[in-house]
Amino acid sequence: MVMQFESVSKAFLDHLQIERGLSLNSISAYRRDLVNFASYLSKKNLDFSTIEAEKLTEYEISLKASGLALSSINRAVSALKTFYKYLAREHGISDPTTEMTANRLPRKLPKALTLAEVTSLLDSTQRVGDLSSLRDRAILEVLYGTGARVSEVVGLNLSDLGKSTLAGDEITTLKLRGKGSKERIVPLGRYAQEAIENYVIRLRPAYLEKSKSNRATVALFLNSRGARLSRQSAWQAVIDAAHATGLTGKVSPHVFRHSYATHLLDGGADIRVVQELLGHSSVTTTQIYTLITIDKVREAYASAHPRAN
Repeated sequence: MVMQFESVSKAFLDHLQIERGLSLNSISAYRRDLVNFASYLSKKNLDFSTIEAEKLTEYEISLKASGLALSSINRAVSALKTFYKYLAREHGISDPTTEMTANRLPRKLPKALTLAEVTSLLDSTQRVGDLSSLRDRAILEVLYGTGARVSEVVGLNLSDLGKSTLAGDEITTLKLRGKGSKERIVPLGRYAQEAIENYVIRLRPAYLEKSKSNRATVALFLNSRGARLSRQSAWQAVIDAAHATGLTGKVSPHVFRHSYATHLLDGGADIRVVQELLGHSSVTTTQIYTLITIDKVREAYASAHPRAN
């Protein structure tokens, strides 16, 4: 039986979404990689079901020749390996990717913001006469105060705000939906809590009145038309704050996440607690943040100890 690449790749993407529960962003990345691979197959007149390892090596070389970043090439290789594992299991096709390996990337430490930079970014959202600044302030406070990904922030619903009792004190919590639809509960600090309350009370009702969909009524963050806020709009709030503080090019939503983790570890938080708060499945992923704090210790030692040099 001749298999069509389009139908098999669609079944594969359905498998990733339904059975493995990957996020829509991850599904989109897989889809892009498969489209690029399909284009290569077409140009070379190759059959995906009988392709040999040598041809896959040539495909990887073509990606490098196109100037694609190593991280993007690694993602494309990973997508193919996952795709062919699926084909081997579901259709008995021989897996030609077993010898493919990821390219070693230079270690890049995430750049954390200083506390002064975070404070100036947050303060920049206080725009007199512009009520949308209430929403922007809440978004930035949540990004820094919880370490949430931007997709998790725009996916928040009002019902995700909760209360919990800790050592006799009531604390506010936030439910975040991470990669692979995994949920985690994180504490919400006073500053983020107050920013959300200001937005919900003073601005959200006006946005909600313009909503044309009942589905939007559950969303925490809305746009001016009353619909759920998009990733692009959340990004724009961060970019606007960066422009206002002279930090253009240094700030993204993920930089707030880096800063959240780094500042927690600098403050003495246990790495496994930080792992849980970030929603990392392995502590190895979280350990990159410890490298930053180790570098700071080395700098302090080199500059302060009389026998360091």
